[in-house]
Amino acid sequence: MGERLDLKELRLKLDDIDNEILDLLESRVAICREIGNYKRENGIAVLDTSREEEKLKALEEIAGFESKIYVRELFQTIMDIAKEHQNKPAFGVLGRTLAHTYSPEIHSIFDTSYSYSVIEREPEELETLFKSGVFKGFNVTIPYKKNAFQMCDEVDEASKESGSVNTVVFEDGKVKGWNTDYFGFIYMLHRKGISVSGRKVLVLGTGGAASAVFYALKTLGASTIYACDLDTEINYSNVYERAGDAQVIVNCTPVGMYPKVDNSLLDLTKFESLESCADVVYNPSRTKFLLEAESLGKKTCGGLAMLVAQAYKSSRIFAGDLAEAALLGDPDKEIPEQAEKKIENVITILENRMRNITIIGMPGSGKSLLAKYVATVTGRTLVDLDVAFTEKFGRTPAEVISESGEDTFREMESEVSAENLIKSGLVISCGGGIVTRDVNKFYLRCNSNVFYLERPLTALTDKDRPLSQLNGVEKLYSQRKDKYETWCDFKLSYDRFEEKQDFYDTAIADILGKLK
Repeated sequence: MGERLDLKELRLKLDDIDNEILDLLESRVAICREIGNYKRENGIAVLDTSREEEKLKALEEIAGFESKIYVRELFQTIMDIAKEHQNKPAFGVLGRTLAHTYSPEIHSIFDTSYSYSVIEREPEELETLFKSGVFKGFNVTIPYKKNAFQMCDEVDEASKESGSVNTVVFEDGKVKGWNTDYFGFIYMLHRKGISVSGRKVLVLGTGGAASAVFYALKTLGASTIYACDLDTEINYSNVYERAGDAQVIVNCTPVGMYPKVDNSLLDLTKFESLESCADVVYNPSRTKFLLEAESLGKKTCGGLAMLVAQAYKSSRIFAGDLAEAALLGDPDKEIPEQAEKKIENVITILENRMRNITIIGMPGSGKSLLAKYVATVTGRTLVDLDVAFTEKFGRTPAEVISESGEDTFREMESEVSAENLIKSGLVISCGGGIVTRDVNKFYLRCNSNVFYLERPLTALTDKDRPLSQLNGVEKLYSQRKDKYETWCDFKLSYDRFEEKQDFYDTAIADILGKLK
């Protein structure tokens, strides 16, 4: 048994090292891409064989005795990878600040024939960028979509109608532009079965995203399109009187976007004919606007699908597959099945990566230990809300309940929950009573895949759990069971396990299986 444990420990160390190597390789390849762009911008040859040989010799000199004989072969392979990456056609996403863009990852999945960079520029730098020849083209995001339209020699019909370009290619001495947001919006509606044909549609916002949406709605046959903004004829002071018969509402504003997730523009209960709601915001994945619509039984769709679908059409343009690109968004043609599969695959990957894995359930059910194990296996950051509570307030939940009462604790708990649950990509263990305050439901569901861990009451422990000791687990369970089940996305129901590791292995397999 001892030898097997030693071997397991060694393998775990090896796993950690491999993960570090992957992180370093990712960073190295990214820097090589930047070097390639720099060289193109400054007219420097990408390949420098003399520097390459010098570098290989230097690495051999400093290598350790066990690895020295492998260093040349290893780094020659790494350098060959870098050269291949540097020589790919260079594309990217252009904006002013792009700290949290998912576009490079999306394009790397869709097509590996080109490299993709983040291109941050100030308005006065746009003209130089368009003339530099560094990039073969790029996507354009806010605030430059209308600038890009003005700088194009040729544009597609969607760009002409919207006055907005989000995809640029430099070809034959010309600047060519497309608006793929138009297709992205159509796809977002399509995948959730939302029809606008013959319907009255209210569009919130009149900016760059809205311009493509207006064109798409016209193309799809909306009977009436209401435009609502702060200074438009229909605005937020008269929208219920002027557009109260809207059947579909589309949010094209940044309201509700992370980190200001609490904001929402409308009272949806005042739209008696409302059928569906769409939101171009994709972080959080379920905005307050969409969750309110969902609670009223309306169809909803979020902005991640639009982001990914427009990127797919852009990728076809960048790769030179204009025939397929032309099919995407044509109202007279079906979306190709293969295209839909690729788009859905990326939506699933990103949605699961962006959303937290959040675990709820009764006190003593094993949430904290399971969350710790899930974080270790997935490489995600762990947040235990009870620990976060103690770090924030300097007192444990049990101490606050004992000294100040449960109501005070619940208010403080909600504050901690709101701070952490709106973030992305974490593993979060919640206190057992998070479902006792309805205000927590939005924070719990806005950016998480919520797993309810259900265990037999006889398997629960009430050690260091004052509410369980005071009220008894049976009473607490009867008070909370319905909310555990209605607030979660997935239910994990387990009896006792002989070995704790069996519990972990079964639960992690179930969690990862549900996120595929």
